[in-house]
Amino acid sequence: MVFKPVYLLILFGTIVIDYFAGIWIAQAKTHRNRKLLLIISLISNVGILAFFKYFDFVEESVNAVLASLGSEMAFPPLTALLPQTITQFMVNGAGQILLPIGLSFHTFQAMSYTIEVYRGNQEPERHFGIYALYVMFYPQLVAGPIERPQNMLHQFHTYFKYDFENVKAGLMQMAFGLFKKLVVADRLAMVVDYAYSNPSEQNGLTLLVSTIFFSFQIYCDFSGYSDIAIGAARVMGFKLMDNFKNPYEATSIADFWSRWHISLSTWFKDYLYIPLGGNRKGEFRRQLNLFIIFLVSGLWHGSSWNYVIWGALHGLYRVIGGLKDKILYKSKIQFPQNSFFKVVNILITFTIVMFAWVFFRNDKAPVEQSFMIINKIFALNWSEPIHSPFNSVEMWFCVLLIALLLIKEHYYLKIPTSDTRLFFIMFAGIAFLTYFFGVFTSNQFIYFQF
Repeated sequence: MVFKPVYLLILFGTIVIDYFAGIWIAQAKTHRNRKLLLIISLISNVGILAFFKYFDFVEESVNAVLASLGSEMAFPPLTALLPQTITQFMVNGAGQILLPIGLSFHTFQAMSYTIEVYRGNQEPERHFGIYALYVMFYPQLVAGPIERPQNMLHQFHTYFKYDFENVKAGLMQMAFGLFKKLVVADRLAMVVDYAYSNPSEQNGLTLLVSTIFFSFQIYCDFSGYSDIAIGAARVMGFKLMDNFKNPYEATSIADFWSRWHISLSTWFKDYLYIPLGGNRKGEFRRQLNLFIIFLVSGLWHGSSWNYVIWGALHGLYRVIGGLKDKILYKSKIQFPQNSFFKVVNILITFTIVMFAWVFFRNDKAPVEQSFMIINKIFALNWSEPIHSPFNSVEMWFCVLLIALLLIKEHYYLKIPTSDTRLFFIMFAGIAFLTYFFGVFTSNQFIYFQF
């Protein structure tokens, strides 16, 4: 994921196409013409995303299949298909395509606009600058939340008066987002990177602890960015949708995905699951549709078979969970609704989510390495030492940070800021703790790569 000035032409091109597509869809006299214009818009967006994100993946996969069949044929690299004057801006030294920063996020946001105009849920935006601002709104451009036009476009037409309550709430959310990123996520990343950089040399207990740490690293990293984006917009008076709601308190996979990356999961529900038929075509199609959207979600995250397996696992979890609920309902079996069973369900959900994270974290390595890590975890010996770059005090400090995070987000998903004096004290305290305990390295946000 890179920023290249020449890539702005790609963004500008898609903005122009979608801007006029929205207006022409609304003006079209027949359903056929409206549908044709929508298809043109979607193809332009998906085509650009697929080219930059999946060309190398398709090339490598096809060549691997051809090689396994003993064929001497090979899928040509991009440099052999396009003139050097073009490819010199698009590939790195290894010949791999450089992905424009934020491409997946603003592509999906742009697609939601034309689809909603086509469905009649959104009037076309005739002010080109405002439409461009909707696609390129800087707080959430590179890593979401993925917004809907119904939530954002009318806000760009609104005059916002200075509101100190919004400023306080936004600054506090930004401050805690930075705390989650710099103090928690980047500190846990040091342990995770140490173990996953050479997992064949690590024992099962080390890999288990590192995988647990990664579960919280990616949560703090991504939700931290979402907090910064939502908070920055709030300071200016804009309201973005929430993207996380205590996902590790989920009691099932369905519950987890109603709390994790909400803007993406609802996007897939609205624009893929429902068009596929949703739950309107029988139980088998419902389960198949659920599996498909999770498989596509895995591919959306990146061009790696590890991402595909991660998405497929969540699809399988979701299907099995749905079938389990149906069997229990028909059997009239009810478990007690008490705290003990709730904690058990939370632990089970976290465990299966955590094992799927192995594939997500291991995205750039062969799939075999991911299975090797899981095999080592299942065969662990609890007497083994935990290898890490930290001493025991620093490791327990990581555990303490995770515990404090869970406690805070259980009781206060958003830190209250109505008391101005308390706001200044807490804001200064969070800033001091971030400065004192933060890990100030070059670690970018994980979701910048998507």
